[in-house]
Amino acid sequence: MVALLALLIGLALGGWIGHARGRKQARASAIERSRLLGWIDAAPVGWLILDPLDRVVVINTRAEQLLGTSAATLPAGQPLERLCPDLALVGLIQDTRWRNRPQRLALPRGDQELELLTLPGRDRWVSVVIQSRRSLEAQLDQQERWVSDVAHELRTPLTALLLVGDSLAAQVNSRNAVLVERLQRELLRLQDLVSDLLELSRLENAMPAAPAPRPLVALRPLVEQVWSGLRPLADPRGVSLQLAEGPADDGAAVVRGDSSRLHRLFYNLLDNALRYSPDGEPVAVDLRCGGGWCRVTVRDRGPGLSEEDQERMFERFYRGDPSRARSRRGGTGLGLAIVRQIALTHSGRVEASNHPAGGALLEVLLPLAK
Repeated sequence: MVALLALLIGLALGGWIGHARGRKQARASAIERSRLLGWIDAAPVGWLILDPLDRVVVINTRAEQLLGTSAATLPAGQPLERLCPDLALVGLIQDTRWRNRPQRLALPRGDQELELLTLPGRDRWVSVVIQSRRSLEAQLDQQERWVSDVAHELRTPLTALLLVGDSLAAQVNSRNAVLVERLQRELLRLQDLVSDLLELSRLENAMPAAPAPRPLVALRPLVEQVWSGLRPLADPRGVSLQLAEGPADDGAAVVRGDSSRLHRLFYNLLDNALRYSPDGEPVAVDLRCGGGWCRVTVRDRGPGLSEEDQERMFERFYRGDPSRARSRRGGTGLGLAIVRQIALTHSGRVEASNHPAGGALLEVLLPLAK
C-alpha cells in the first residue's frame, strides 16, 4: 500500500514538473516569437511571411509602406492576392517552392520599382524580402565598384610577378627549377581566383532585368566547342567526350540566354569532370529535352561523391577530398559556385548525385526557348 501511494505521488509530482516545464518553454517560446516579430517590424527592409496557402501571416511596417497598404485594411490570414494581385509575384512564389531556391523579381509598384527576394522555408512556407530598387541599385553599384577596384589592384602586382616568374624560368637551373615552377603555378592560380571572384560577384549582384528576349543558344554545338578548348588537357590522358542527344518533345536543345555565361557554365562542369576522370575513361554528356525543359547531365567515371560533397559542393571555396582527383591541376574552389549562379540567372538549377554505375553526375536544368 505504501509503495502504491509512493508511486502515485511520484507520478503526480512528475506530471506537475512536466506541466511546469511545458509552461516555462511555452512562455519562452512566446517571448522569442514576440522578440522576433519586433525585430522584423523594425527592419529597414520589407518582410512578408506566407503560409503554404499563400496567406499573409506577417507583414512589417516597411513592407506596408513599399506596397502602399496597411495592416488595418489587411487582417492577418488574408490571401496574398488582396495585398498584391500581381501574377508575376504569385508565379515567383510557386517557383520558389518548386525549386526550393531563392528567387528574385523586379515589381513595378506606383511610382517606384521594387526588388523582391523570395526565400523558401520548411513545410512550403515562404518569406518575401522587399526593397526599393533605387536604394538597392545604389548599394549594389557601390559593392560592384569595390570588388572591381580590389580586383584591379590585385591584377597589377600579379601581372608584374608573373613577368618576374617568366624571367626566372628563363634562367632556371636544376637547384631551383621546382621552386620557380611552383611560383608560376601559384601565381596563375591567384590570377584565376581574382577573375572567378569578380565573376561570381557580378552574377550574385546582378539585378533582374526587364523581360526582354535573349538570343537563342544551341546547347550541343556549345558543349562541343567547350570540349575542344579542353582537349589539350584531355588528349594526353586519353579522356574523350561521349555526347548523346535524346529525342526532344519540344524540338532541339535550344535555350535563350547569354552564350558567354553558358559557355562558362559548361566549361566549369566539363573541367570538373575531367579532373576526376581516370585516364582512358570518357566524360559522358547527355542532352534530354521535354516538357519545356532541357536536362543536361555530365558524368565522370571517378570515385563519386561523398554525402558532404553532395551537400556542399556548390558552396564557395568548398573542396572535396583531394585524393579523389585524377589530375594535378588545382582549382579556385569557385567553379561550381559560378555554375549554380549562372543556372539561377537563366531560371534553371543544378544538382549533384552519384551515378548508379559509378562516378559523379551533375545535372543542369534549363528552360527551353519558346
